[in-house]
Amino acid sequence: MTAPPARHPLDIGSDGRMDALSQRTFLLLIVSQALHSIEEYHYALWEVLAPARFLSGLVSSDLSLGFAVINTAIVAFGVWTYLVPVRQNRSYAPQIAWFWIILEFANGIGHIVFAVSSQGYFPGVYTAPLLLVFSSYLAMQLMRGGHVPDGKHHH
Repeated sequence: MTAPPARHPLDIGSDGRMDALSQRTFLLLIVSQALHSIEEYHYALWEVLAPARFLSGLVSSDLSLGFAVINTAIVAFGVWTYLVPVRQNRSYAPQIAWFWIILEFANGIGHIVFAVSSQGYFPGVYTAPLLLVFSSYLAMQLMRGGHVPDGKHHH
């Protein structure tokens, strides 16, 4: 009997499913994004970041409202992602998890870079490390096989 062919750790085209630890880590990533959005709103990110101001203005002339609507939609999409593809163990869950990993890692890095370049506080920098920790941890889990190709759960 021969062993199955080795898969590249970043092969997101598999029909693998996420294990329980990866699912919990994904939820922590989304909770971190919710906290991050609250921090950004509290410290008015739209006032200091032109893209946030532009996008908020597309939604409402009241920039704080537009920003709140956009961030609520982002978090709601994250919650949906957790409840449907991830928790229901859909075959495409690892692929959508990689989307969130890349998005949140870049988000966390961006806030830290802006804070360093401004030599001070930048809205979102306090919670940026949470995004980096949970996106990195989830990436490591998925690369180490934190999904179950045969649909069986590993605990």
